[in-house]
Amino acid sequence: MIRGLHHNAYRCRNSEETRTFYEGFLGLPLADAFPIQTTKTGRETDVLHSFYRLDDGSFLAFFEAPDRPFEFKDQHDFDLHIALEVSMEDLHAMFEKGKSLGYNPRGISDHGFIHSIYFRDPNGYVIELTAKVPGKSKDPAEAEKEAHEILGNWAARHAS
Repeated sequence: MIRGLHHNAYRCRNSEETRTFYEGFLGLPLADAFPIQTTKTGRETDVLHSFYRLDDGSFLAFFEAPDRPFEFKDQHDFDLHIALEVSMEDLHAMFEKGKSLGYNPRGISDHGFIHSIYFRDPNGYVIELTAKVPGKSKDPAEAEKEAHEILGNWAARHAS
């Protein structure tokens, strides 16, 4: 039924600042963009929808909608973040590139099976770049079984 992720969509403050970060800094090509002047309910609007392609064919998408209120609030990494996979070599290179361009990277965090660095995009969203640690990934079947056990124990402990 579900074949994969086509895109995740987020609001943005400014489409050009967003392009500078995602295309210029992260290297994701701007793959499509289109204005929306009328909603499906017939309301007039002025929105730009833009898409940035990942190597697997999926997209990160953004809506700039200056005529629609939206509260861009600071999020904790636990609340909302976008994690993108890179090679270990690219992780270290992007950490240095981020420092040199003033993006204030955080990390490098060792999570055991992955290493991660974190940036904020121009909209305040946390972007995590993550690289797998060779030999540290779990077998998918074992990971799935363990995940169900962990979630079941968590739910039992936090049931009210």
